[in-house]
Amino acid sequence: MSILLNLLWIILGGFFVFLGYLCGGIALCFTIIGIPWGFQCFKMAIFSLFPFGSETRSIPRDERSDVLNLFANIVWLVFGGIFVVLNHLFWGIVLCISIIGIPFGIQHFKMMRLGFTPFGREIFDLKEYQRV
Repeated sequence: MSILLNLLWIILGGFFVFLGYLCGGIALCFTIIGIPWGFQCFKMAIFSLFPFGSETRSIPRDERSDVLNLFANIVWLVFGGIFVVLNHLFWGIVLCISIIGIPFGIQHFKMMRLGFTPFGREIFDLKEYQRV
């Protein structure tokens, strides 16, 4: 089922979300300072290409640096992350107005969560997580 929903997602606009994050990541990687934020854009691009069957979670405490992630997330929010969050919030609400768009709106809400704090979060496949 997730393959069909991902295919519909890509056809009905998900590819443009992917391209937006990809172009933003490339633009940020052209600057030396923006490389960490560019990598987060690439992470969101991959997540936005196949959101059905994927989820995000916080990286375990022993594998992350809380202070650096907090600083990077604050810089992310101030310099553009808030617009990413508002964009996904808007499209999530618009898509949830119709019954057919509810699954796609929920995916925008998942991307909104990742867009709010991309540092310190990882993407995982739900099927692999359920096997463990």
